[in-house]
Amino acid sequence: MSAAEVRAFLERHGLLANRNLGQNFLCDDTVAARLVELAGVGSDDVVVEIGTGLGILTRALAARASRVVTFEIDSGLVRALRQEGRLPETVELRHEDALKADLLGLVKSVKSDNTPVRLVANLPYSVSGPMLRRILDLRGDLEDWSVMLQREVALRLLAAPGSRDYGSLTVLHALTVSVTKQMELSGGCFFPAPKVRSMFLRIRPLSEPRLEDAGDELAWLERVVRAAFSQRRKTLVNSLRGGAPELLADPEAIASWLEQGGLDRRARAESLAPDQLLALARKLR
Repeated sequence: MSAAEVRAFLERHGLLANRNLGQNFLCDDTVAARLVELAGVGSDDVVVEIGTGLGILTRALAARASRVVTFEIDSGLVRALRQEGRLPETVELRHEDALKADLLGLVKSVKSDNTPVRLVANLPYSVSGPMLRRILDLRGDLEDWSVMLQREVALRLLAAPGSRDYGSLTVLHALTVSVTKQMELSGGCFFPAPKVRSMFLRIRPLSEPRLEDAGDELAWLERVVRAAFSQRRKTLVNSLRGGAPELLADPEAIASWLEQGGLDRRARAESLAPDQLLALARKLR
């Protein structure tokens, strides 16, 4: 499907790419097929797709998977796709906001017969952070997930301690999953063409979990690291004191703990490795 065909499809249905929804539609069937291959989709898999768009990636997924459940928030696109019958019979199109949908219930219902479930998503910048965090809660039930992200967001998941892109999202992923860069795409693969590049990442749950499921350690860790990175120019202790004072009953005790671990008591959150931030979270708890 070329950019001209995408434009014609939208015009037939009186639609425009919605900037508020971050709509940049994939318009290269060859690239779509390659993305599905990189996502590791097999004939026995059920795929949950977030962001149907014009259905180009959806059709490529359906060509390999046994079933695809795809979510699209734009009512105009859902109507147009249904009117033109563009999706195969093995695709279930849901007009629903994936940020609010019961994704866990869906995945568990599919897994009831031990069917492998993968997730594939093309995430606009505005919802990428919240959606990535939400998917982490599904890590115990998904084989893996592959996501298309604006390059700026993708670099946050791949960042090393001390770098500009290193932050709370990096830490949460480093302690729960492995993240692999699969492909980088230029704006020309989309319509309308964005001014930024995109990255396609494949994310797999760690084979040996680092966090304790009991007591929801991920939620506690998130609370601590978001506070720690809330004021990046300040020391870790001051960021915690400003971002979540209720967590820090004794700032001096934490400063001493840092020194005992061979760290400067004036260290900033960005200088601590994920393991060190996990140890801090456990210390605070």
